[in-house]
Amino acid sequence: MINIGTMLSNRAYLSPNLEAFVGENYRYTFDQANARVNQLASYLLEQNIKHGKRLAILCKNNQYFATALFAAAKAGAVAVPLNWRLQARELAYIINDCGASLILYDSEFSPVVDKLRSHIPACLFIRAGGAGPDPEFEDILAGKSAEEPKEVMSGDDDTAVIMYTSGTTGKPKGAMLAHSNFFAASIGLSHTIDWRYRDRFLAVAPFFHIGGLAPLVTNIHKGCTIVFMPNFDPLSAWEVIVKEKINNLMSVPLMLQAMLRVPGVEKLDLGALRTIICGGSPVPDSLIKAYLQMGIKVEQVYGITEYSGAVTFWTHDMPPGKSVSMGKPVFHGDIKIINPENGKELPPGDIGEILCGGPQVFKGYWNNREATGNAIVDGWYHSGDLGKKDEDGFVYVIDRLKDMIISGGENIYSAELEAVINTHPAVAEAAVVGVPDSKWGEIPRAYVVKKPGLEVSEEDIVGICKQNLASYKCVKEVKFIDALPRNAVGKILKNVLKQQSN
Repeated sequence: MINIGTMLSNRAYLSPNLEAFVGENYRYTFDQANARVNQLASYLLEQNIKHGKRLAILCKNNQYFATALFAAAKAGAVAVPLNWRLQARELAYIINDCGASLILYDSEFSPVVDKLRSHIPACLFIRAGGAGPDPEFEDILAGKSAEEPKEVMSGDDDTAVIMYTSGTTGKPKGAMLAHSNFFAASIGLSHTIDWRYRDRFLAVAPFFHIGGLAPLVTNIHKGCTIVFMPNFDPLSAWEVIVKEKINNLMSVPLMLQAMLRVPGVEKLDLGALRTIICGGSPVPDSLIKAYLQMGIKVEQVYGITEYSGAVTFWTHDMPPGKSVSMGKPVFHGDIKIINPENGKELPPGDIGEILCGGPQVFKGYWNNREATGNAIVDGWYHSGDLGKKDEDGFVYVIDRLKDMIISGGENIYSAELEAVINTHPAVAEAAVVGVPDSKWGEIPRAYVVKKPGLEVSEEDIVGICKQNLASYKCVKEVKFIDALPRNAVGKILKNVLKQQSN
């Protein structure tokens, strides 16, 4: 039976002395990490937290999160990663929705937890480090058995993790990911890109995001050392990469851009760093080339929570001219493009909704049959993303289906407009949304952030659109703002911009 907790047990058996978890002031081999997981699993079983009960984790990227994730799996419980950037009210909704029986939290979140206590049902709390009223993590482990649980309580298609969506359009939904989903996702990752036994992986993408969590499980499966980085800082990231001889990491474009701006990067010994996986938003070709000049391969990933992580990869083994695409589906993965109006599959080159198939497709949404039925049809996950495949099978993500602007009966893709506007030398970044119009139904409006010290006018923005696109596609209005609103993983919150438009 596949269980992500016993994956750690197997790795500890095969590679007991290999470093598993590395962080500030701690280093655990796989044997030691597995023993600590067993101790926590023993405590969970004593507290009757098993058979599908939920354990919420309010921790940054650290040993506590990882230990709780695998201990929950061994006990038969379900881990629920919490986005620690949310407010107490938002966290309370998630905790109540999933019905958590226990909350493990970093001590730095004690003020938030204190606010939560009066808004959630009675449950257990465990504090990781620091002072406070709740039992401390290390005290919980003390005296507990480090032996493997006598019986594995769950596995295969049982739910291992509930990951809540970012909630950019209303209340977040809990995506149920099975043990088998993570197993398939780890194969998809490690058999599509250059991921090797004994690699050292910098875990800096937050674990409450699938881009952080899926690699955590994959590293256990593959036999890699995980170096935890709780807080991203570009200078610190380079320092850890050099000190720990990091081979690969997961990132988003904003992180890589910030790291490039660190003075003296070209003087660092980066010989160990082989690959940086980058996703969350399109990766500019200029960024790929800048890192390649440093001897580092940036490889683009298109990932989805409901697909347990990576959907496609563009790697440096693929044609350079295809780097504007999202590459090809991962091992055991499949993609087709359909007409969202009639469900018929479209030929290469035609734009439609991206459907994802394969063993990575999630189980459904927690306590939400309607949303599940809309998302999974005949085993295919309907992503809500618009895209196309070319004749060679490379996937291009065009836009979100809900972000497509219909103006005078014509389809306008905001991402296409954004790509053109972002080529202006004075534009730092831009986002385009549809705003109501009495004549056309909708018109495209651009929200533009200027680069420091540079000027650009509304006429300039409209002009560059007209130079590169058909007139009906061009933005009709331009608003200049200081920064684009983003969620915890850096995605632009277009619903916030649309609210400003009303």
